[in-house]
Order: sequence, then structure tokens, then C-alpha cells
Amino acid sequence: MNPHLRDVAIPNDWDRRGLPGWSYHSDALLELEKEHVFRNHWQIVGHVCDIPNAGDYLTMDVVGERALIVRGKDGVVRGFNNMCRHRGSRVVADSQGHCKNALVCPFHGWVYNLDGTLRGAARPRSFPDLDKTEFGLMPLDLEVWMGFIFIRFRNGGPQPPVAELMKPIEPEFAHYEAADMVPSWGIWNQKTPVNWKSVRDVDNEGYHVAMAHPALQDLYGATYFDEPFINGVSRSFATYNPHAGRRWSVKNYVKIAPEPTRLPDYLKKAWVYYGIFPNAVISVMPESVQFYQEFPLSTGETLLRGAIYRYRDESREQAAARYLSFRIDRDTMSEDVQLSVWSNESMLSEAFEGFYLSDLEYGVRTHHDHLRKMLPVLGLETAPEEKDMWNLNDALRSRS
Repeated sequence: MNPHLRDVAIPNDWDRRGLPGWSYHSDALLELEKEHVFRNHWQIVGHVCDIPNAGDYLTMDVVGERALIVRGKDGVVRGFNNMCRHRGSRVVADSQGHCKNALVCPFHGWVYNLDGTLRGAARPRSFPDLDKTEFGLMPLDLEVWMGFIFIRFRNGGPQPPVAELMKPIEPEFAHYEAADMVPSWGIWNQKTPVNWKSVRDVDNEGYHVAMAHPALQDLYGATYFDEPFINGVSRSFATYNPHAGRRWSVKNYVKIAPEPTRLPDYLKKAWVYYGIFPNAVISVMPESVQFYQEFPLSTGETLLRGAIYRYRDESREQAAARYLSFRIDRDTMSEDVQLSVWSNESMLSEAFEGFYLSDLEYGVRTHHDHLRKMLPVLGLETAPEEKDMWNLNDALRSRS
């Protein structure tokens, strides 16, 4: 089978410039990004296996919003703003946990059922006109796709339903049976001192693999290729090099990793990365599936977040391969962080004259084009006044 899902011809005369340098250090632009890129696009919170039982919950605090995901007594996974309707306290303080029968606000003791409805307020006589039907937790858009839980903070954003968004990759991804997987080591979080777009820029191209990632180059560098962002989804694909194994982790990974019978031949020795605009990746190896994403904390700091999932009936060989692939990924992420720092800090210099992208970096350009569609102010090479950023972007959006 052809490993390409979409044979995309790179134009001969495409614009090789990246986003303007000012856009990586503008506080006003960051507020626009939070509103028009992060809050109204689908975000991965976790996997259904992270909350297997009634009363299990996950939370995620990003871009000034607080999400609460809980499995109800009826087995349904629901999403809410983690915000008590009384005074706005967090209803749940921990990032993950379990409650038996109800969610109880730690501030004044308002009690919510697991389906988000208000069971009752503490000292109810002090609220003589309280209509409980109006004061349930505020719901979030939520969809489960192949086991992954997607939420959206702003209802009815610019993206289609998740199932439609992911339709181009669904036939291939379905082979991994990800919905039936279980957690490996839980959801991880890490901060890095760069703008979130610098993290995504590095991840959206494989041109740097040969020079910057010795383990990945050893494992699959000769076969790697990128398919750019089209309608919000990208894909990168690679299979093991014929003589992979110069590095310890790679040598043992290739030696130990079994070829799973559930996968077609072209995926049995493949690592595949599916990019989801604006900030997430679901990646698959023969022995595991993972997601990772980034959220801005400021113009110069980013939260990295993700998790790895394994097969329920995992063999010892699969477990060893999963650990070794994790080691390879861990080293790769550390290398990417350093590259991101160097690229990000250069944009503060008067000597910085912008990007000049290779055909192998066309994926970076297509991600930037998706951003420009949401934020047309990014088409300006010279930084607007910070105080004018929001109104100027609104004016440009109205013209497009």
C-alpha cells in the first residue's frame, strides 16, 4: 500500500516566508491567539481510559479556562467549565481523581450531580429564589474520537465536528484500536521557555531531523516525509531504516519491537504523526499511541502536555519497546526545546530578517496559513501598535 494518504504537490512559487518575528513576542497578539485559536478550536484533554469508572474526572487549566471532564453514573463522558455557579470557585482542585456520587464545591459546599446538574446549595434557605435547573455546571462541547476526548471552550467554533475533521486519517488510525488502550504513565506536563509557535514550527517539519535528532535519523531518517496541513490535519510518516541500530535505544528497539498482527504490512514498522490544528499531535508506533500538545503561558513560556497509551494485553516485548520508544522521544523533545529557544530568541534581534523555508518545510507554511486565516493581522510584516491589535485584526477579518 502507498504510505501516502494524500499526494500533495508543493507549488513551485510558494511564499517561503514564515510568520513575522514580532508575532512571537507580542502580548496583544497572544490574547488574540487565546481567543481565536485556542478557545474556539478542538483540544485534547485525555483518553476515555483515563476516567474508566463513574465519578472519575480529569481537569485541564489552559489559556485562562478550566475544563472538567467527568464520567457519569450512566457511563457517559461529559465536559464542563470547572467553575462553581455560585462564586466561580474550582469545583474540583486536582488534575485527576475520583468522587463517589457528586461533585462538591470546596468553597461553600454547593453540590452537583455527575451529569453537571445542581443537586443543591448549602443552606438553601438563604437562596429563596434559586432555580436549580438554571444553575448546573456550564457544559463544554465534547466529542470522543477513537478513545480521545476532545473539548472546545467556545461552542460552535470554526472547525467541523471532530469525526469530520479526522475523517481523512480515520481508516488508517483505526488499525491501532486506540479506543481500547489503557494509560502507560499518566498525563505529563512540562514548561519550556519559548513561544508556543516556535514549538510547533520545529515539530511541523522533518528537514532538521538529520542534523538535530541522531536517534530519529538512525531509526527512520531515510524514509521520513511530511504531508502538510490540509483542512486542519497534517500527517508525517516514516518506517525503520534497513540498517537502523547505531544508537543503543534504537538498536534495542528495532531488535525487540514485535510486528503486531493487527496492523497492515506498511504500518508494522512505522511511526506516524497526525497534526491537528492548532496545537496537537496524535502519534502512533506499533506498540503504543500518544498525544502531545502545547499551550501558551506567556509570549515566552509554553506548557507542553501529553500522555502515552498502551495495549491492554501488552506483551513483555511490547512493554520493552514502549519504554525504548519513550526514551527516543524524550531525547528528541529535549533537542527540540533547545532548537526552539535558539530560534525564538533570535527574533528579538534587529538582525533577524525572517524565515526562508525549504520545500521540506512546507508543513510550517501551511500551519502558518491556517493561523493567518484566523488572525489576518499576521500578514503584516511590521508590528502594529499593541493597543490597536484587536481592532485591526477585527477589521481585517471583516474584509476577508
